[in-house]
Amino acid sequence: MTDRIRSAEVIVSSPGRNFVTLKILTEDGIVGWGDATVNGRELAVASYLRDHVAPLLIGRDPARIEDCWQLLYRGVYWRRGPITMAAIGSVDLALWDIRGKTLGQPVYNLLGGAVRDEILSYTHATGWSIEELKDSVDEVLSRGFRAVRAQSGVPGLETVYGVHRGETSYEPASRGASPIEEVWDSRAYLRHAPRVLSAIREHVGEEIELLHDAHHRLRPIEAAQLGKDLEPVKLFWLEDVTTAENQEALRLVREHTATPLALGEVFNTIWDCKDLITGQSIDFIRSSVMHAGGISHSRRINDLAALWQVQVAPHGPSDVSPITMAASLHLDLATPNLGIQEHMGYPSVTSEVFHSTYTLADGMLHPGDAPGLGVEVDEAAAARFPYSRAYLPVARRRDGTVTDW
Repeated sequence: MTDRIRSAEVIVSSPGRNFVTLKILTEDGIVGWGDATVNGRELAVASYLRDHVAPLLIGRDPARIEDCWQLLYRGVYWRRGPITMAAIGSVDLALWDIRGKTLGQPVYNLLGGAVRDEILSYTHATGWSIEELKDSVDEVLSRGFRAVRAQSGVPGLETVYGVHRGETSYEPASRGASPIEEVWDSRAYLRHAPRVLSAIREHVGEEIELLHDAHHRLRPIEAAQLGKDLEPVKLFWLEDVTTAENQEALRLVREHTATPLALGEVFNTIWDCKDLITGQSIDFIRSSVMHAGGISHSRRINDLAALWQVQVAPHGPSDVSPITMAASLHLDLATPNLGIQEHMGYPSVTSEVFHSTYTLADGMLHPGDAPGLGVEVDEAAAARFPYSRAYLPVARRRDGTVTDW
């Protein structure tokens, strides 16, 4: 008799930050775990799952992963968007987890097997001043990383994406009733960023891969200027140099610079990525495996990118849970056109709830060989960390107008 889904439950917890976790239980007692975290809108996706998706799963065959994906995507008139696709992604991850456990195989073996032995990763270095940033980069390199994202403060600004004054780590989300408002000045940033990154390149030499994130905040011509100014630095990539919605803008940027461009962490479907990939306007596509509808849909994005020699570089912040990180690693291991994997890491308290088998050593990641995704959730521990409202910042220009954070 075919195993069926018995229940689907949503767990919202906050071990270090807010996470939305989906637990699918089969009649044979197999548990599959999925992640559905949308930073700053966690309760919206939790409700979508609990009130609308979970009832549809009961009694279904968990082995029919693709059929379930199509049902949840095509069976709803209102498609796409971060809430819908994160909910679908969480179901997809949980079903792949169940399938791997049922067959006694790590998920990457169900995707065709490994095409590499380990996964190149990068993490973040932050410092308000150039000297502080050098110290942070040195600390990252001392842990064996060969690639590092470098972010610094900007003279004249009190707050800047990617760095906190006097702190060695960066967490953008803040607890409270309303988001923090930051003041942004593109011209000050454009004057300072090339000086910072040139100094860091001189500090680390030519062999270390340097990455930098402009975080959507530049107009197209500003983005083109920055890319051109940074060409001597030889960045591994310049990330999110302008807003992802204005995809035509990337053509203008591409015309003016040979600096590699990475974009797409806010994308949810292959339709968001299609024109940038086929137009070869970017070099790396960065959608998160969960936010882009799970492993099933992310594979399609990866395959399209491969046709156009665009590399995959999944988003790996601390605001997706270790379940999504594990899913990324399984897909990374089986994806020929992987470029690099972001690994921001988690506070130690997160591991009290999420028990993971993936490993990080000398800047290289591996998902491990446990059946399924290799992450189990301690529900009793999760109950000790209740949800606490948190928001990402918003940004305003000096004249007070809201701009892209």
